[in-house]
Amino acid sequence: MSQQLKLGIPKGSLQDSTIELFKQAGWTIVNRSRNYFPSIDDPEIKPALIKPQEMAPYCADGTLDVGLTGYDWILEQDCEDKVHELGVLDYSKSSSHGCRWVVAVSNDSPVQKIEDLHGKVVSTELIKTTKRLFAERGVQADIRYSWGATEAKVVEGLVDAVVEITETGSTIRAHGLRIIEDLLHTNTRMIANPAAMQDPWKRAKIEQLYLMLNASLKAHHKSMLKLNVADINLDAVCALLPSLHAPTVNPLKALGWSAVETVVDRDQIRDLVPKLVGAGAEGIVEYDLKKVV
Repeated sequence: MSQQLKLGIPKGSLQDSTIELFKQAGWTIVNRSRNYFPSIDDPEIKPALIKPQEMAPYCADGTLDVGLTGYDWILEQDCEDKVHELGVLDYSKSSSHGCRWVVAVSNDSPVQKIEDLHGKVVSTELIKTTKRLFAERGVQADIRYSWGATEAKVVEGLVDAVVEITETGSTIRAHGLRIIEDLLHTNTRMIANPAAMQDPWKRAKIEQLYLMLNASLKAHHKSMLKLNVADINLDAVCALLPSLHAPTVNPLKALGWSAVETVVDRDQIRDLVPKLVGAGAEGIVEYDLKKVV
């Protein structure tokens, strides 16, 4: 058998979005129920489902060659200097953005800032990082590990505050809690075992994974616009078009007309198209992109 790369897929809330990202990048991962070792359509990769909290230590000690986990858990496991970070893959459970660890209290709490929690009881899963960040603010609180149902502990009066992860804050507010501060912004990182990065074959395979996953993520936010425009209006239309470099312009068979194509941010389309029409563009077509390298 040829060499295999030991890949860690985050188990839990990131699992489905990670498997979907791999599919968009060109790898199909199939997970059977209660199986920690899913199949993949690449014989050079051996995937395993690993809790994000454990990913960094496994990459650090060589149990895994490469894995995906949150920046928060790299910090929590003191592995920043023990793994090789390929870069950020900015996606989360239900969005293409990262998450926040926030400090939250009950709506009727007098606490307004972290300093008000001096001497209070705080519950969190991110215990070491919370202790360190509180200490940097000069706050000495009784920070306790939470085994789950963290928000409920405030509601029931068991603790004074919680440090919890959120994408939008809606779940925290739904529990009757109020966010007083963001403690840490986190996003997904691809990390590798340093020794694996010294192996030419493994390094090439790891870099291939990162390139294709990152290209798929970039495409989430981009669209291709194609349009026709009379040459007399070409400069005005091109002046409106953003691009990775510059719009591609090709002459049409019809004398005095050109075809223009460019990559734009998807959230600009609704404002950009009316301006292009006003500048003389015709036959505007938008295409979804699969990858942007």
